[in-house]
Amino acid sequence: MTNTNEEWTISFVGCGFLGVYSLGVYGCLLERTYELTRRMTKICGASSGALIGAMIVCQMSPAKCCKHLTELATEARKGMLGSMHPSFNLLKLTRDLMDRELPDNTHLLASGRLCVSLTRISDGENVLVSDFASKNDLIQALICSWVFFPFYCGVIPPSYHGTRYVDGALSNNLPYYSLKNTITVSPFSGGSDICPYDTPFYFHEV
Repeated sequence: MTNTNEEWTISFVGCGFLGVYSLGVYGCLLERTYELTRRMTKICGASSGALIGAMIVCQMSPAKCCKHLTELATEARKGMLGSMHPSFNLLKLTRDLMDRELPDNTHLLASGRLCVSLTRISDGENVLVSDFASKNDLIQALICSWVFFPFYCGVIPPSYHGTRYVDGALSNNLPYYSLKNTITVSPFSGGSDICPYDTPFYFHEV
């Protein structure tokens, strides 16, 4: 990772509220290799990794993103059953957060740069989407990728452009736009370029 004149892709694994690790990685890259972050032409993500990617393309500060993710986690822990309590509505909380915090031109910043991993219900195939017609269009893609996990979030999956999808992590939890110059980020130990420590165990594959 010595030639920052090349274009790079970064991919964030889906990991729920452990996405704070990915935000820490992004903050470190901004601080230590700012020029490299400017040359990240593609940002890929599945599930919560896609949400992290959206925050990055909008150039939100890592500290602010971490604050929002921590607020969601705190809300999840309020009930006796935590995030499994019937009153906890992750879909609504996430949509409200994105409506409030993402800029109106988010779709323009994300189109062609942010690649969101989705799992198509009809055949279980993975789909990467990167063109968004509006802010709401982007939010709906993120809702399909992260917020809707079968049974936990309901039984009727959301749709995107007339097709129903569920969590992108179910078919491709570490999506690639290109295998060349791709940095992979995961809070789980294993084979990612950036992860807590190196072992042969690929937890995100489970």
